[in-house]
Amino acid sequence: MTPPAPPEDAIGLPALEARLRNDLLLLNLPPKPWVPEGEPGVHDVLVIGAGLNGLVAAAAARFLGITRLAILDRAPAGTEGPWVTTARMRTLRTAKEVAGPALGVPSLTFRAWFEAQFGRAEWDAMERIPRAMWMDYMVWYRRVLDLPVTNGVEVTLIRPCGDAPVEVETAAHGTFRARRVILATGIDGLGGPAVPEVVARLPRRFWAHSSEPIDMDALRGKRVAVIGAGASAMDNAACALEAGAASVDLLIRRVEMPRVDKFTGIGSKGMAHGFMALPQEDKWRFFRIANAAQLPAPRQSVLRVSRYTNARFHFSSPILDAREEAGALRVTTPRSVDRFDFLILATGFAIAPETRPELALIAPHIRTWADSYTPPPGEEDPGLAASPDLGAGFEFQQRTPGACPGLERLACFTFPAVLSHGKLTSGIPSVSDGPRRLAEAMARSLFVEDRAKIAAAFDAYATPELLGDEWRPWEGPIGLDNDAAA
Repeated sequence: MTPPAPPEDAIGLPALEARLRNDLLLLNLPPKPWVPEGEPGVHDVLVIGAGLNGLVAAAAARFLGITRLAILDRAPAGTEGPWVTTARMRTLRTAKEVAGPALGVPSLTFRAWFEAQFGRAEWDAMERIPRAMWMDYMVWYRRVLDLPVTNGVEVTLIRPCGDAPVEVETAAHGTFRARRVILATGIDGLGGPAVPEVVARLPRRFWAHSSEPIDMDALRGKRVAVIGAGASAMDNAACALEAGAASVDLLIRRVEMPRVDKFTGIGSKGMAHGFMALPQEDKWRFFRIANAAQLPAPRQSVLRVSRYTNARFHFSSPILDAREEAGALRVTTPRSVDRFDFLILATGFAIAPETRPELALIAPHIRTWADSYTPPPGEEDPGLAASPDLGAGFEFQQRTPGACPGLERLACFTFPAVLSHGKLTSGIPSVSDGPRRLAEAMARSLFVEDRAKIAAAFDAYATPELLGDEWRPWEGPIGLDNDAAA
């Protein structure tokens, strides 16, 4: 069967890419490189992570004339980030209209990419962006900007070296050296999945964290419990139900479902750009209130679960005990004792850099909010206290000055940066604002560091603007009217 012809207004990707090249030409992007030549084999900026944040951070740096870049990612090409691996929602949660990673270039937006292939009517009809389609767009984004990603690279150790370049050791690709390093390693980039101790001691065949690969087909006919009430809990519960689980019980410690997304309600460019200037006590209060309210799951995600009659929501039901019994799990909550075959933990992530082998040399030296801020009584929050206290350019700061020279050459462009910088590293809506701030800070610090070379080039610059033939010297009297003088 012949596929239907695309709409007349679907210009196709080749035409869009030609338009993009012209847009970049008109904007003079990227500009000419300006960072002075340095030591051979040393990158000016190395980005660890080629997901959404990593790609846009690299693009923003290139748009400021920083061209000696490298991007490393452990995943195979086309699977970076969670989009086609561990994310289980059907569509993105972000409104389709946001400009996302376009960095101010209209032809680089998801909408331009979509309409070029499917037309305006299809855009208008689409409610949310399909998750796998977003991955297709990110693959295109990387290609059209020619971003220098090397896939299949596992970083094993990051070594600050004072005023010398940072050394980034890898499992099978040798050691990379870079003047600045950006950690764009995702929501768990400074730690890992948060696993309650009562579950951690169970055999691994009985449980998985929602951020891990899960064989949903293996749950057919099984009794599954999902711990949590957020978006990830709903996505995983729905996937288990759709795979044929006998039942799915959501064990929720709260007395009712969170309903209000605080930051969506007050999101604005003012918040994106003004938050960083707030005093620490105000930053803390914003996020403590948000944490107390929690982030609700999207309505459609909850409905995706609740339409199943074998899905049950249990409130005020934290797990008190879980143990293996007769080939299954015996799980105790304040309300009941139940038997399950498998647990899915949608319990979020812990900020614990000491658990990441690649951060072993820097973890003890990272200044956290616990080191720099003491909240008033009643406003304590251990999760916020563990957040890194970052500088104006997302750079780590030393807990004890001088104890880890060169730590400031590493930028934390992962989710835990939000307490210092606001919601610039937590999703698509502000994913151009954060990289711009990061890239500007990188450019500023490299310029200051290279000031001697730049000043020498400034002093030596001798290309003339005027050649001496643009005027003819006047040889007559000075300051007199010629007629009067006669």
